[in-house]
Amino acid sequence: MTKTTPRGLAGLAYGGDYYPEQWPEPVWHEDVRLMREAGVTMVTVGVFSWSLLEPAPGRYEFGWLDRLLDLLHENGIRADLGTPTAAPPAWFYRAHPDALPVTADGVRYEFGSRGAICHGNPHYREAAAAITTRLATRYAGHPALALWHVHNEYGVPVSACYCDVCAARFRRWLAARYGDVAGVNAAWGTDFWSQHYADLDQINPPRTTPTVGNPAQKLDYRRFADATMRENFCMERDILRRLSPGVPVTTNFMTALSQCDSVDYWAWGREVDLVTNDHYLITDGRRTHVNLAMAADLARSVAAGAPWLLLEHSTSGVNWQPRNPAKAPGQMARNSLAHVARGSDGALFFQWRQSRRGAEKFHSAMVPHAGTGSRIWREVVELGAALGALAPVRGTRTVADVAMVWDWHSWWAQSLEWRPTQDHDARERADAFYEALYDRHLTVDFVHPEADLSAHPLVVVPALYLATEAAGRNLKGYVERGGTLVVSYFSGIVDEHDAAHGGPYPGVLRDVLGLTVEEFSPLLEGERVRLSGPDGAGPTGEVWTEIVVPRGAEAVWRYADGLTAGHPAVTRHRLGEGTAWYVSTRLAPHTLDAVLDRAAADAGIAPRAELPHDVEVVRRTGDSGTYVFAINHTGTDAKVPLDAHGTELLTGERAAGRLAVPAGAVRVVRLDG
Repeated sequence: MTKTTPRGLAGLAYGGDYYPEQWPEPVWHEDVRLMREAGVTMVTVGVFSWSLLEPAPGRYEFGWLDRLLDLLHENGIRADLGTPTAAPPAWFYRAHPDALPVTADGVRYEFGSRGAICHGNPHYREAAAAITTRLATRYAGHPALALWHVHNEYGVPVSACYCDVCAARFRRWLAARYGDVAGVNAAWGTDFWSQHYADLDQINPPRTTPTVGNPAQKLDYRRFADATMRENFCMERDILRRLSPGVPVTTNFMTALSQCDSVDYWAWGREVDLVTNDHYLITDGRRTHVNLAMAADLARSVAAGAPWLLLEHSTSGVNWQPRNPAKAPGQMARNSLAHVARGSDGALFFQWRQSRRGAEKFHSAMVPHAGTGSRIWREVVELGAALGALAPVRGTRTVADVAMVWDWHSWWAQSLEWRPTQDHDARERADAFYEALYDRHLTVDFVHPEADLSAHPLVVVPALYLATEAAGRNLKGYVERGGTLVVSYFSGIVDEHDAAHGGPYPGVLRDVLGLTVEEFSPLLEGERVRLSGPDGAGPTGEVWTEIVVPRGAEAVWRYADGLTAGHPAVTRHRLGEGTAWYVSTRLAPHTLDAVLDRAAADAGIAPRAELPHDVEVVRRTGDSGTYVFAINHTGTDAKVPLDAHGTELLTGERAAGRLAVPAGAVRVVRLDG
């Protein structure tokens, strides 16, 4: 489906989640006045309002929402109107306690939070369809309506329910997927540990067992849970499309690997009219701006390269981490414009006005408790003006340099129990390879392992434990046709059922890499191995080593010590017109650069040493022109080379040669011609 944009917006979207129900109506008028002062163009409303919109079964009260939408329209502000189905009201759970999800341990959650939903429950589906139908019928023609927003952050905090209703649905899902119980037995390898099933009715969800359960069953249940949530989204989406044609429908994703691991966003991206994403900085000691860039690149990739929309991020600190620091002056704008650089057609926040009550009262907002005399408010107004100046960027596409293979199903499979070491983590490898590419000033597209790779001269595979035969053929064909591939360890090992591919490791990647692996040799905690090459000492590896046997590949670095001493550690394989690299140990991001240097040379990608560290340069291009975003995440003024003359949109100044980017600032140049 062709992706669309919010209806009625001429420029970039700017605003946030608005909860007028938390405030007396006179405050609404003050809010709208402040929204106009800040340059707000769209707000999200109604997401958690089910108990007010339907205070009793079948009794609807829309008057307050009517007045709010009219007020927004009168002031030129568009509405992203939510269906409130992420938080059913107390009366619903009193009538249908079985709609509360059950954990794998058999504990049923209680009412009193959000997202406590058994997505397979028919009563929930019926109630969600009813409230969605009422909203669509009433507001389809409202002039403020720009976008329908279904539910909220599917998969957070609960994705899977293990109740008897879901057990029955799981059996039907298995029948549709495998045909009969024989197909399930074959896929799951149930001859192991006497787990053979004689009938589908004998199968339950993978509830808690005395020791590790069947990994293929657990993997399929994650697929089932994801598909069940997606069915509910599609049900609401189809109601909205039927009753409110022409208005795009979305739900807010959380593509950052640091924030959601239960949703296959490749599948979800095909179902929405517009990809929208929520992103929050994870203050775990990592470089937060790199995680932000990665999440934005993932969101754009899920949107198949089309513009997407940042629907939530924070003006300053959040409230749900162990430690929640405030953002530094200028960081809010820098974060926002970094998302725009990587494809977002706007920047919205959670939340507009900081709540006085409830679990999120210490979460930052566009209008903080400190009010309009605060630094945050001044920066909110400044950001609104900046986004207004960037209106021509809307609809253009971000230009990527390289690609990274990522598959949520592989992540799920690798995360199951009893792997060779608990220290190997797919997310960590993805973060490390992404950071190394980021530090080379390369913009990354994420791709599915079976997707067309031909547009990318360099493709990196940081963690592909589960790789289908089709994925193996795809990667091999890419290299044979001239591509450059870099693969990290423990990739290509199992098929879609978590069964080891026949023959030596790395399974379906043996041929493209030109090697086999006789044995994994994970390292003990804190253990390191040295690597050596023709030029002497090389980088240091940790966590993982392997006994690699070249079958056409050449050794670039070898292990210098440890059990694997003398064996290849990093290899290079010429295949057809291209080259495949293999890294059989864990290298830190800064040492991965030594591998990527040579792989980039194979791919014909010139180094960009003239760009300062932690100054990112990203391009968007389209019918309205080409735009260069230069974002300085450092405390030192920087200069960025330009390959053409242009106009800097935030200051109006002409730019040529070298663009000055002050410390902590952003500059956006529209190139001439």
